[in-house]
Amino acid sequence: MKEYIDTGKKDTRSGFGAGLAELGRTNPRVVALTADLKGSLKMDEFAAEHPERYFECGIAEANMIGMAAGLAIDGFVPFAGTFANFATARVYDQIRQSVCYSNTNVKIAASHAGITLGEDGATHQTLEDIGMMRMLPGMTVLCPCDYNQTKAATIAAAEWEGPVYLRFGRPSVPNFTDPDEKFVIGKAQQLSEGSGVTILATGHLVWEAIQAVKELEAKGVSVDLFNIHTIKPLDEEAILRSVAKTGKVVCAEEHLIAGGLGEAVAGLLARNNPVPMRFVAINDTFGQSGKPAQLMQAYGLDAAHIVEAALSL
Repeated sequence: MKEYIDTGKKDTRSGFGAGLAELGRTNPRVVALTADLKGSLKMDEFAAEHPERYFECGIAEANMIGMAAGLAIDGFVPFAGTFANFATARVYDQIRQSVCYSNTNVKIAASHAGITLGEDGATHQTLEDIGMMRMLPGMTVLCPCDYNQTKAATIAAAEWEGPVYLRFGRPSVPNFTDPDEKFVIGKAQQLSEGSGVTILATGHLVWEAIQAVKELEAKGVSVDLFNIHTIKPLDEEAILRSVAKTGKVVCAEEHLIAGGLGEAVAGLLARNNPVPMRFVAINDTFGQSGKPAQLMQAYGLDAAHIVEAALSL
């Protein structure tokens, strides 16, 4: 496979902040809202440069989504940012009615997603948000893998017409994608070619999957590896083409098995080409407090478990 180099660990939330700042300079219709989390979502630069387009909503996420929907109706492109847990579960009704049912051009910026939120523990670690969002008609679900790709995804979200859920995280992770590569919504990114097994990874699990492929290739197993940065709309053509070649698939994600990328792929394959599958994800449990790396290992979200899943097929 191609050599992917970590150019320096960065947090994906900072990628969002950089993308939002760039949009502020290039698109006067972009506005930003947050629920008392400007610093945590790295929105400071946008707020400083465009105070008239920045709205501090306080800890009132339902109001924030309603405000965002109103701004969208008036022709703006609002990014409503908060922690992923509060961006979904706390305001599901408002997203369903005012964003998706009304088809307003709202971009939900969901930071601190998944188990890697770390020490804040189970109450803040949302592991079901992808499922909640991808079930909503009309919602686009993005889950980029590093700083560079999160910045590009933010810019692409502003150009996309309709509701978008943009998921990113808190910890510093390897930054390895091309900073100049355009983010194409709905188009999977192929990272290696092979015929032994298909591995589909998203978010923080993409780097782990790259490390897994190195180990698998050393064992003589060739891998078709894809970064599924868009979970909805899924790149069905790329997945079906790969699985037709390999006949087996591993899905890796920082999310519950229920409702996540793996189940989206399983549904696609059940309708078209059922093959053996393995899921590297969290199985019907909540998170707990701990260091992000410790939690990823404890819940089996690492390269070693991807290798094990692939070899079991």
